Amino acid sequence: MAGNIIAITMGDPAGVGAEVILKAFADDALWQGITPVVYGDLARMRGLADSGGIAVDPVALVSAGEAAGRYPRLEVIDFANAGPDIPFGVGSAATGRAALDYIEAASAATISGDAAALVTAPVSKEAIRAAGSPFTGHTDMLASLTNARRWAMTLVADDLRAMFVTAHVSLSEVPKAVTRERVRETIELAAEALAALGEAGRPIGVAGLNPHAGEAGILGSEEISAIVPAIKDARETGINCVGPVPGDTAFVRMKRGEFAIVVAMYHDQGHAPLKLVAFDRGVNWTVGLPIIRTSPDHGTAFDIAGKRKARPDSMRNAILLAARLARKPQARG
Repeated sequence: MAGNIIAITMGDPAGVGAEVILKAFADDALWQGITPVVYGDLARMRGLADSGGIAVDPVALVSAGEAAGRYPRLEVIDFANAGPDIPFGVGSAATGRAALDYIEAASAATISGDAAALVTAPVSKEAIRAAGSPFTGHTDMLASLTNARRWAMTLVADDLRAMFVTAHVSLSEVPKAVTRERVRETIELAAEALAALGEAGRPIGVAGLNPHAGEAGILGSEEISAIVPAIKDARETGINCVGPVPGDTAFVRMKRGEFAIVVAMYHDQGHAPLKLVAFDRGVNWTVGLPIIRTSPDHGTAFDIAGKRKARPDSMRNAILLAARLARKPQARG
């Protein structure tokens, strides 16, 4: 049964996580080949299903191993930690602690093999910090929980993919973080991601850090000192990579089919173009972990939480990608 069990965390109880999960599984087609198990608060899930008229029936479950997975019974491992006093739209230490509880339990189930993959609904960085977590979000927390050696955030949006050398660091810190070793490692992870998707050997575009990829050092030296040597290293191991490509054309070229994925140097270099074309459909995939982990590419959306306005497209795509990767053993880091 574990082969098709997908562990799904509810995310911050004050956010839209519960709503997008319910709306995604209101489509019975999503259940084909998938046994979902939600780690969250049953009362919150039931209240949203009832008030929103969502055709899903959340029910209590003791452990992932007992999951049956029959629409419309959405099985929930209930932590009962988002009671009626927690309002929508306001993150706090209490909602951060609840979200951390879900992540810890669901990741443990996935690590142990009780679930085939993990899908995480959004958390608030401020709330989990207020709850005492040292982590900035899911990615570094999961890397710690799984003892991962290396990992990279990857966005998948329609036919566009971006993997990041740096992600949640300030822009002023990016140049120091763009090292030869980290760029080479990210290119290697990009090659592993393509293999997991059944596209091994397709070309990887490696973006430059500076405008015009540095203009031979006129506009910056990081291409010369780090990015070009990393590309050379990767090519010597047989990886098909091209670059450095100016950041303002890298995604245009991928859209035209020249690249299967772009290695971006920093957060907004990759997020901005992908969200422009697929804001409501993108998926965040953490490549390099020893487990499969995806998530919707949006935040807690506190401004619309509880108002029944959230769209489930990104959550649905995250679940589908997790299920697809779970059928490919090489998808694990």
